[in-house]
Amino acid sequence: MCFYKKMLTFVGFNIYATNSIYMIDSSAFQGKKAAYYTLGCKLNFSETSTFARLLQEMGVREAAKGETADLCLVNTCSVTEVADHKCRQAIHRMIRSNPGAFVVVTGCYAQLKPEHISAMDGVDLVLGANEKANLISILSERWSAVGNASDGHLHEHYSVKTKDINSFAPSCSRGNRTRYFLKVQDGCDYFCTYCTIPYARGFSRNPTIASLVGQAEQAVADGGKEIVLTGVNIGDFGKTTGETFLGLVKALDGVEGIHRYRISSIEPDLLTDELIDYCAQSRSFMPHFHIPLQSGSDTVLKLMHRHYDCSLFAGKIKRIKEVMPHAFIGVDVMVGSRGETPECFDETYAFLEGLDVSQLHVFPYSERPGTSALSIPYVVEEPEKKRRSRLLLDLSDRKFHDFYSRFVGSEAEVLFEKAKRGRAMHGFTRNYIRVELSPNDSLPELDNQLIKVRLGDFNHDNTSLKATLL
Repeated sequence: MCFYKKMLTFVGFNIYATNSIYMIDSSAFQGKKAAYYTLGCKLNFSETSTFARLLQEMGVREAAKGETADLCLVNTCSVTEVADHKCRQAIHRMIRSNPGAFVVVTGCYAQLKPEHISAMDGVDLVLGANEKANLISILSERWSAVGNASDGHLHEHYSVKTKDINSFAPSCSRGNRTRYFLKVQDGCDYFCTYCTIPYARGFSRNPTIASLVGQAEQAVADGGKEIVLTGVNIGDFGKTTGETFLGLVKALDGVEGIHRYRISSIEPDLLTDELIDYCAQSRSFMPHFHIPLQSGSDTVLKLMHRHYDCSLFAGKIKRIKEVMPHAFIGVDVMVGSRGETPECFDETYAFLEGLDVSQLHVFPYSERPGTSALSIPYVVEEPEKKRRSRLLLDLSDRKFHDFYSRFVGSEAEVLFEKAKRGRAMHGFTRNYIRVELSPNDSLPELDNQLIKVRLGDFNHDNTSLKATLL
């Protein structure tokens, strides 16, 4: 109980807090085992890791392989129909593997389809986007009620309408990784025609800069050296508090002990020249950007209700490369959206081919119920989506190989992550080149250390550059 009071004070905002959290009796959690399954984005993984840490503080340990868990938590995604299907599979699999467990489902799919999920055999609680912030207090209250359920499961769901989602569940966690993931923003106000995320996550909201600096300082105290800033639309930071994303970046840059920050993804229209220029001379913000394009056709961008055109996007890439020539730039591309005629796809391919970017993250368009994209008449058939995806993935491979090749023979500083005994160790350079250290050189003491290396040729599967210690 004391831990939660301490955490709420530390985080520095009350946007998600309820009085019930102070009344939790941790004895109900003592000695319990939990299993976790996460689908979707880095934000989901960060939130799950935070849930696990909070439960651990209450006396719940993670179930070891082969153990039956007392509590199962599934954090879901709903970005595509395939994601929905994977969520249902994961829930069923968790229930089968952990008979009698108390099953909680949260995340985007839980917000969009709470009634459907709660009716599934073996499900106890479904928590929407607003309610997951109070997972511990709700779980404490409802777990004890399961004995009164006719079939041994509650089948309850808690969610509110999109307009009423206003809570913010803080998250700064590393899970089993070296890098920390700091949630700086949630929700989205853009309502692109193909996307359900605003309905699943609510409108844009954020905590204060001061609270996020405090969480970064705590990461330093825990031994963290690198933090990835996560959110749904992080460039929109500040709507809740009247602050700015650039202000956040400058404040975090001043946290001593954090050597590296990475911006997970930022919309091109929110990637200001001021932000680019600041990152170029920053102490700790890396030359690494992930920018969603979605389409290289202005016609399709208008149909998507995106907030930029190809000219603006190309200008941002040019600006980055002018001040950070070695920067890694990843680009999201959606293939086969409604309205993407063969001519529009050809425009996209030509546009991407001419961009100085490092990697393409290609994914096929998936129709989502309730989205306005369904009113666009031109439909791309699945075989054609696959063909277009293959073309762009091949283009991505070439760009990735060309970018990595520029650095063969150079020196770099790498933050290594621990490896299993006898396995190669991996890490990333400042500009996000994945590096592989041979098993013979992969010593445990190199974990979470910044090490100077010389970059060699590609490894066996062309996913990393081999490295030798200097």
